[in-house]
Amino acid sequence: MARALASWHGPRPYVFTKCGLRWDGQGKVHYVLKAYSIRQECEDSLRRLRVDAIDLYQIHWPVDHTARLEEGWTAMAQLQQEGKVRWIGVSNFNVEQMQLAQSIAPITSLQPPYSLIRPEVEDGILPYCHFADIGVIVYSPMASGLLTGAMTRERISKLPEDDWRKHHRDFNAPRLSSHLVLVERLRAIAKRHNCFPGAVAVA
Repeated sequence: MARALASWHGPRPYVFTKCGLRWDGQGKVHYVLKAYSIRQECEDSLRRLRVDAIDLYQIHWPVDHTARLEEGWTAMAQLQQEGKVRWIGVSNFNVEQMQLAQSIAPITSLQPPYSLIRPEVEDGILPYCHFADIGVIVYSPMASGLLTGAMTRERISKLPEDDWRKHHRDFNAPRLSSHLVLVERLRAIAKRHNCFPGAVAVA
C-alpha cells in the first residue's frame, strides 16, 4: 500500500484503517481499546503507510465495558486533535455505544454489516446515524459472497477448512437453503433488468 501511495499521480486516495484488534503470540485475536494500544497502532500504520495522517481511523469492534470504550474513544479524539488522523469513526457499534462516544467527541462514520440477509441496522442504527449526522459505510453488502449469484452448495463444500465461511451458520443448513432461495429470486429479477444478482441485492 505504501508503494502504491508513493507512486500515485494526482490527488492521493483517502486512506482508511482500523484499530482495536490485536493478535497475541498464539494468533488469537483480542479486542483492545487501551489508549496506548490505539496510539501505537496509529503510529505503526503511519510508519508502514509512510503518510503524515490517516484520513479515517476507525475502532474495529466495541467492547462491552463503558470505561474501556471511553478510554478508547478519548484516545481517538486526541489523535485527531494532534493531526495524526483527520476523521474518526466506529465499526459494529450499537446506538448506546455511539451515544457514549458522541458525548466525548463527534463520530464521523459508522461501518456496520448491512445486506438483504443482515438488515438489522434499519430498525434503530441507521435512523440514529441520520439524526446524529453520522456517515455510514456498510460492509458485506454481498453477505461475503452469498448474494452474488456465484455461491453454490458445491462451491461452499470445496472451500478450504480455514475459510471461516465453511463453518459459519449462514453457509450451512438450515440458513443456507433460505439464502439460496433468495438468490434465485434475485437472479430472476436481474435477468429482467439485464444485470447481475449482486446489483439487485444492493438496490
